[in-house]
Amino acid sequence: MANLTIVGVDDEYPALELIRHYCDQIENVDLLEVFQNPEEALQYLQKNRVDLVILDINMPYISGIDLLLKLPYKPLCIFLTLETQYAVKAFELDVVHYLVKPVDFETFKRAVYKAKDFLQFKKSAEDKKHEDFIMFKSNYIMNKVLLKDIKWIQGFGEYIILITHLKKYMILERMSNFEENFQNLGFIRIHKSYIVLFSHISSYDANTIYLKGGEQLPLGRTYKKQLKEYFG
Repeated sequence: MANLTIVGVDDEYPALELIRHYCDQIENVDLLEVFQNPEEALQYLQKNRVDLVILDINMPYISGIDLLLKLPYKPLCIFLTLETQYAVKAFELDVVHYLVKPVDFETFKRAVYKAKDFLQFKKSAEDKKHEDFIMFKSNYIMNKVLLKDIKWIQGFGEYIILITHLKKYMILERMSNFEENFQNLGFIRIHKSYIVLFSHISSYDANTIYLKGGEQLPLGRTYKKQLKEYFG
């Protein structure tokens, strides 16, 4: 497995030096950059995908939480902060760990290893060629859902709702990220707010997708061309 790529962001220089020092002692990690200015970090992260960001929360110009929400993708995150009152919000964002300063090396290392283990698990699941299920985190629990049971995925801002025959799952994930992660399994975007499995589509007309289960979903104008290509 490739090294875990990391970016550190903290407006206090000593904290960044500590991140450097700790990362230098952990095998198979690459600390690519550190930033005292969170706006500069945001610009970098918008252009460069990394596996893990280690973030302070209370920073000038933009908080660590807001920085994370502004990213076009969802890296793993460890909050490293003096603040304790944001722990609930952090876990709503599915962060890997919430570390309160000062942090000793062993605690820091365990948090990084936790990120490495999660990334390895995620990549191994995505790399399987003939997968008939997906795995995702919802309400702090890893869930396994068979593709045949998925009806559709609906977007709501920073969240998506995965709707199955049995229940609904709320997932902290952007539609674009879900589409990118699972497009090799036959998911297709039909609307800015809807993704379905192509194999579940029965037919379509100018404005509507008809699923084999009888459900009807809107068809966005900009997605018609792609749908026509799928149908050949």
